[in-house]
Amino acid sequence: QVELEESGGGSVQAGGSLRLSCTASNYAHPSYCMGWFRQGPGKEREAVAFLYTGSGDTHYVDFAKGRFTISQDNAKRTSYLQMNSLKPEDTAMYFCGADTRCAVGYTWELYNYWGQGTQVTVSS
Repeated sequence: QVELEESGGGSVQAGGSLRLSCTASNYAHPSYCMGWFRQGPGKEREAVAFLYTGSGDTHYVDFAKGRFTISQDNAKRTSYLQMNSLKPEDTAMYFCGADTRCAVGYTWELYNYWGQGTQVTVSS
């Protein structure tokens, strides 16, 4: 069973940056789709970005393009979400998910493994 743990959240001023990490353990499949999602106050969970570890292909939703970067360090069993030019509307709990099926993509309901989440708060 894959276990995930997020870290790197915190409180920053608008325009600042944060780097979130998602470390995986107990993985048994050679490749995974790794996704980042977020849930703001009073909102539903929404996708941010995902990558496929087998190829390094990355995908972003519109609000993340140009500001957020998803990446991986295979040796450290870790995926990252670098967030720059943060805005107050980016305030949310950020979660990482993983699945052996690349087709899960942006569909959070299909991911089998989840971390506990890390809080990001952006103030004006």
